[in-house]
Amino acid sequence: MTAALAGLEAEALPDTDGARADLAVARDVLATEAAGLHALSAALDARFSAAVSLLAAAEGRVVVSGMGKSGHIARKIAATFASTGTPALFVHPAEASHGDLGMVVPGDAVLALSNSGETAELADLIDHTHRFGLPLIAITGQPGSTLARAATVLLALPAAREAGVLGLAPTTSTTMQLALGDALAVALIARRGFGAADFRTFHPGGRLGSRLKRVAQLMHTGPEIPLAPSGMPMHAALLTMTEKRFGCVGIADPAGRLVGIVTDGDLRRAMAPDLLSRQVAEVMTQHPRTIAPEALAADALRLMTTGEQRITALFVVDEAGVPVGILHIHDLLRAGVA
Repeated sequence: MTAALAGLEAEALPDTDGARADLAVARDVLATEAAGLHALSAALDARFSAAVSLLAAAEGRVVVSGMGKSGHIARKIAATFASTGTPALFVHPAEASHGDLGMVVPGDAVLALSNSGETAELADLIDHTHRFGLPLIAITGQPGSTLARAATVLLALPAAREAGVLGLAPTTSTTMQLALGDALAVALIARRGFGAADFRTFHPGGRLGSRLKRVAQLMHTGPEIPLAPSGMPMHAALLTMTEKRFGCVGIADPAGRLVGIVTDGDLRRAMAPDLLSRQVAEVMTQHPRTIAPEALAADALRLMTTGEQRITALFVVDEAGVPVGILHIHDLLRAGVA
């Protein structure tokens, strides 16, 4: 850390009574919400599994709804479901009463959030679920409320103090709602066997999407692959290395399988007056690191950057060990993986 940066941090975090009071409030909020999450974890029972089963069995979508702060949490839960393989959408309860109920159709399941369980705007949506026989999962802090009594499955939030001196603003309750929504989404991931490749399908953009690309999407193929037969003299192999510009050449046996690699480092280690007249098999490093074309780009990055020796190029081979491509670290950088 530079002295200037340290100075900036010192200015931003003065050691005053006010700063210490702010930190005390923040820590109290976090401790209060953490206690709520701990109570929620202890309160979970078979009803949670029943809710997961209902959501997994839905032939349509999961419709998530809530009003006010619960509505904001509901939007996030719907987004999490949708991005992890559970088709979902958020329906505003007030808009539902003015036509958006047409978005909620047979085959859907409804997840409704209301800490009080008496949110008036949810009434028409609740009636709609009963009219069409849709499963209704309720997340509420009041087990005796209208919403709780109407639910197919009730996920009750335990009694917990809202954070802050007043204890009025939705804080702990919305944190528990959000965490419970995450728990449902992750349980559905496990129930459905949703994997990294599936995750990438719903996250094609950004660095995460890049890291989940397949090697086959980034590798160089065909005439771009620097290859030489094991009996080729080094002076000819050097021409291939220079032409292909990967800083290496792969060595193939008569069956076309990759048996070695010659890199710039191998050339330096083998430097001698007779280097150019030697065969590549005498200079190559045997058993080079390789990767399969269906592997993730993130796995290729790990192979290149871990171990005793870092490498900048990685041969891509099929099940028989025959090179089908080559991947350079620059390819990963351009794709946003590294």
